[in-house]
Amino acid sequence: MAAKPKLNVQAFPRPPLLERTPRHLQVKWNGQLIADTKEAYWVLETHHPPTYYLPPSSILVPLTQTSRSSYCEWKGRATYYSITAPSPDKATVANRIWTYQSPTKPFEAIRGYLSLYAGPWDCYVDGERVEPQPGDFYGGWVTSDIDGIVKGKHGNFDPVV
Repeated sequence: MAAKPKLNVQAFPRPPLLERTPRHLQVKWNGQLIADTKEAYWVLETHHPPTYYLPPSSILVPLTQTSRSSYCEWKGRATYYSITAPSPDKATVANRIWTYQSPTKPFEAIRGYLSLYAGPWDCYVDGERVEPQPGDFYGGWVTSDIDGIVKGKHGNFDPVV
């Protein structure tokens, strides 16, 4: 089997590019599938691994909107959700899932689509478990085909509104 071609994050565009991805995305929590799709978008931005946006129909558990919001210069205002873990622990995790209900014109296609940080659940791209983008500000998913210097480890500011 041939190796996947490398995706060099330094060659990704700025402003970011939004496009459909044929990749199979899954999210599992406590061994239970909580999201599953082959109908996602990804956002590719310089020095960032892809950030995936999943259709609402792919989320297999209930979400509750929280009061948190943030602003992205490219996509607009994001709103956040909480989710309760499947059995056995039933812990609630807030503000690790977000959406753009009124995105800017270039990102209209992801209106209502949901993005998830890579944790506390396990995220998979084509069966490969991803690593989260360094730090806890950006939501990119790092896979073995990502190459280059990934932003996020130091010096980030989270403009919480």
